[in-house]
Amino acid sequence: MQGRAFESHKLIRFQHCDPAGIVFYPQYFVLFHELIEDWFNDGLGIKYGDFIAKQRLGVPTVRIECDFVAPSTIGETLALRLIVRRAGRSSIALSLSAYAGESVRVRTEQVIVLFSLESRNAIPIPPELRTQIDNFVVGEQDVAR
Repeated sequence: MQGRAFESHKLIRFQHCDPAGIVFYPQYFVLFHELIEDWFNDGLGIKYGDFIAKQRLGVPTVRIECDFVAPSTIGETLALRLIVRRAGRSSIALSLSAYAGESVRVRTEQVIVLFSLESRNAIPIPPELRTQIDNFVVGEQDVAR
């Protein structure tokens, strides 16, 4: 089955920018984490707040690689896209990107891991969560780079 991308739109605000009026690069990581939270809430149908506070689970980043292609400026609205490349036993490989119109601004390859906040260890992805994640798995040939 062909997966799909999850997309969220974010307005670039003063808080995201350096004195030159362009996004200060660490802010992209904040925006991409917000995208992952939006994906849980709206894409996977899991309340991210409950996931952390009640289920005592998290999805920390264990690997990240990023290309900053072009600057984004205050007042722009970026389309942030999330694609699942693969889901392992406890890890999820993501392709995240930010666009202004058709112009790519940032591309990130990120691996997150399902993590117990109680034991502080990676845990296997439960079957019901894996089923939801699989809806977003897109083959390598389908991921635009």
